[in-house]
Amino acid sequence: MSDTEHTPAAAPNPQPPRGRTRKAAWIAVAVLAVGLTGAAATSAFSRGPGFGPGHWHGGFMRGPMTPAQIEDRADRMVRHLAVEVDASNDQQDKLRAIAKAAVKDIVPMRDKVHASREQARKLLTEPTVNRAEIERLRAEQVALADAFSKRVAQALGDAGEILTVEQRKKIDEFLPPPGVPGPGRGWIR
Repeated sequence: MSDTEHTPAAAPNPQPPRGRTRKAAWIAVAVLAVGLTGAAATSAFSRGPGFGPGHWHGGFMRGPMTPAQIEDRADRMVRHLAVEVDASNDQQDKLRAIAKAAVKDIVPMRDKVHASREQARKLLTEPTVNRAEIERLRAEQVALADAFSKRVAQALGDAGEILTVEQRKKIDEFLPPPGVPGPGRGWIR
């Protein structure tokens, strides 16, 4: 027997399968759509200074954003992204139109969310538990989430058709590696 211990050779890192690369490109486009619509719209749900989802710059924005502020924020996000992926002026205009339309559709949902918070609070603090009303509120929230999801998916598809494969791959460079927690960490340079 040999005195040396047998250690298996390290396997070389295989290239990711083609499907995985394609999936990463679609995820990048999804981040674009969500970044243009979801992030801007959800920031409108913020209720004051703080840090985290719905708060910009650790409390720089005070209170909920107005629809005009949200639209402006989405427009700036599109312009920033367009520079990063070398989008043409025509592509940038189309992406800005997609973001503007999506924001206009999504922002009104915040009023429904605020109303449902108040309704949930009322249901919780009443002397008797009304399970039928709780279920109705739950069903409303599921429908609202579905409507939001459909609108984001529509924006995702529209944006994906405007960007080239190479541009969508550039977006992937800004995303955190798979399995790294935390939204947006890849956008920080």
